Amino acid sequence: MHELTLLTTEAHVEILTDALMEIETLAVSVEDADADTEQEEALWGEPGMPVAREGWQRSTVKCLFPDEASALEAATLILAQDWASEIHVQGIQEVPDQDWVRLTQSQFSPVPVTADFWIVPTWHEVPEAARTVIRLDPGLAFGTGTHPTTRMCLQWIAENAAALQGQRALDYGCGSGILAIGAALHGATQVDAVDIDPAAVEATLANADVNLSHLKAADGHTPISAGLPDLVGDAQGSYPVVLANILATPLKMLSPLLAGHVAAGGHLVLAGILARQEQELKDAYAEVGLQLSVANTQDGWILMTARKAA
Repeated sequence: MHELTLLTTEAHVEILTDALMEIETLAVSVEDADADTEQEEALWGEPGMPVAREGWQRSTVKCLFPDEASALEAATLILAQDWASEIHVQGIQEVPDQDWVRLTQSQFSPVPVTADFWIVPTWHEVPEAARTVIRLDPGLAFGTGTHPTTRMCLQWIAENAAALQGQRALDYGCGSGILAIGAALHGATQVDAVDIDPAAVEATLANADVNLSHLKAADGHTPISAGLPDLVGDAQGSYPVVLANILATPLKMLSPLLAGHVAAGGHLVLAGILARQEQELKDAYAEVGLQLSVANTQDGWILMTARKAA
């Protein structure tokens, strides 16, 4: 295995990485060329949203090839492009041949939500302490339980299972379906899961099929229905529990819709909110008749909940 390292500018990161994938590199990574120096730049985005930029002002692009000849050929092809004047080869070096799938898998362990509720990758044995388990592989799609916002929602579900028993629930912005699955495992008899991304809908249905096979009805369906937002529409819904783990801005925009879907006496559970955004969410939902409060906080993120008057 050989690694080709290229130096480029922020403006050329996307076209370079796309070109490398076209010539079938085995893997590509982008790093700050000025990392650990005074010129190092912070570059990050909120979960579920694209990063503000594709790379750093000076970006190091590393890519893997099966042998030195392939890496050299790739470098030659890249440098021959008319847009490659600001791309420079820093080197080609041999790297140890490893089982990259196993190496990646070794970085992910089962995630405890509570003492007996766990998220367990498919390649791991279920821990003895786990009584309720969601099987979900990190990196596949849309939320896997490792982020504080997802963990806090799942913890709320586990701690408030009585509110879900025999009830309907709504997971708005379902992603992988992890919250919908958690709700079904804790007693919800019907969960409507919606997302604006068709791929998320597909992921939710696939994950539900894996995790809720023991809850399938005679017709073969799980307790989860997934679809685009028109699955539930804009009508006033009667869900005793409404879950939405998105981000603060869309949560504010959706306040009338989400509040309208909460049944009398029902619970609204919101996540994807930074601690500094607490008041703006309170203000937004006060306008639609719900008094939010902070129910949990982890690593700078908060979980906010409200109860609609009966």
